[in-house]
Amino acid sequence: MCAMSEQNKMGRLVMMGKIAAPYGVLGWVKVLPDTETLDGLLQYATWQIGRDDDWQSYVPVNAKTHNDVLLVKLRGVDDRDAAFALKGKLVAVPRDALPMPGKDEYYWSDLIGLNVKNLQEIDFGEVTDVFETGANDVLVVTDKATKQERLIPFIGQVVLNVDLDAKQIQVDWDATF
Repeated sequence: MCAMSEQNKMGRLVMMGKIAAPYGVLGWVKVLPDTETLDGLLQYATWQIGRDDDWQSYVPVNAKTHNDVLLVKLRGVDDRDAAFALKGKLVAVPRDALPMPGKDEYYWSDLIGLNVKNLQEIDFGEVTDVFETGANDVLVVTDKATKQERLIPFIGQVVLNVDLDAKQIQVDWDATF
């Protein structure tokens, strides 16, 4: 295990899940993946686990799916106490390990933090979360000053432009919604 460099901490990682809890007494952990398929995280040989400025590399050595979680044995995590120490930490992989998204496709983590404005240039705030409904993805947009939260469907009729460089999303969405 090694600590992540400052450069990796500042955006070269893509969040892919979260450690929910220890599982059993032999160091296994329950992982809630944020991947398209439940076992999608298993295609990466090394995971970064941590939060803020404290990241460490771990190698999954065994895994299985169980309901809506992954049960994973990580190298060096050999008992329940070591597994419990990982509870609540995020699971990430280096951005360069991911396939390039297609045209008009985005990783959710790329959308977090982008500013959202409508056609009338009304500032709705920042994307603070993205989730799936089954029909489509939904942006959670929060105005930091008023704490107002909007749920905006991430569909072509509503999301008109995503500019990652400008950190801006333009939407066709009424300010009263």
